[in-house]
Amino acid sequence: MKSYRKELKIKYPERRGYVNITPQVEKAIEESGIKEGLLLCNSMHITSSVFINDDESGLHGDFETWLEKLAPEKPHSQYRHNGYEDNADAHLKRQIMGREVVAAVTGGRLDFGTWEQIFYGEYDGMREKRVLIKIIGE
Repeated sequence: MKSYRKELKIKYPERRGYVNITPQVEKAIEESGIKEGLLLCNSMHITSSVFINDDESGLHGDFETWLEKLAPEKPHSQYRHNGYEDNADAHLKRQIMGREVVAAVTGGRLDFGTWEQIFYGEYDGMREKRVLIKIIGE
């Protein structure tokens, strides 16, 4: 069995947003030479996430609306965590959207449904963060 590791660096220019990282993940699979196996992709920061969904701007706007209802950014005083960074809402949003995805690699490709894509979700941006891609298999 082989193992491959790669880190992506992402610096999102705003506090919140989404980046389709599927092309970078597909490139990592190609670089790995692994044809059959599993892929793990996770955010290495507690205020961002990695998840699978559709690449449709209306849906991404719906995520933002929904997450703001569940964990509104302001007022910062509503959270006990806030103090130095005022980012408690980002921690909660990450918890809801998830830390990681695991996907099958078949024939050297992501074994995905028609509309599935991998996204990086940023909830406390404007600084560089890392995403881990780990692939194991043959």
